[in-house]
Amino acid sequence: MKNVRQIVTKAVVAKGKKRDEVCNTLRPPNNPSSILGCWVINHTHQARKNGKFVEVTGKYDINVWYAHHEHSKTSVFSESIPYKERIKLYYRDEESLGAEEIHIRVIQQPNCTEAIITPNGEQFKVTVERELHADIVGETTVCIEVQPLDYEEEWSYKDESSSSSSSTSSFEEFTDSSSSS
Repeated sequence: MKNVRQIVTKAVVAKGKKRDEVCNTLRPPNNPSSILGCWVINHTHQARKNGKFVEVTGKYDINVWYAHHEHSKTSVFSESIPYKERIKLYYRDEESLGAEEIHIRVIQQPNCTEAIITPNGEQFKVTVERELHADIVGETTVCIEVQPLDYEEEWSYKDESSSSSSSTSSFEEFTDSSSSS
């Protein structure tokens, strides 16, 4: 055991990932006749750890371009949608001691997968998908084996002379064999 040392370092100690698809109902000021386009923008989020979960709080804007008044006018309706997500964490080892850093990576930005007008003709039903990945960085211990100071790793190499005749002869052998093929 006297040749083993412990190094305390920061590393990813837990991970989690969550994909979600949510349906939002939006009520524009005019009764829509058709949807001309739908997009999701301005996604922001923040996270905090709560036990074996990361709670992500965020919001994004849904913009729906639509026709109304019997297809005679168009408008863009925009609404900000808040969300709260719980991502379950999977630890490689036991929970780390001390301060931990939370890193959230957005794998799939909120994206509209479907936008329809509800059967009553007064609202939009917009389906949005998103995927988040959480990494928890904390202190962990790595064990290494220590070699004495005079230790040198064995290398396998041939002791070659510095004369150029050996390299020339091998080159000549190569060119002779390739030309006879």
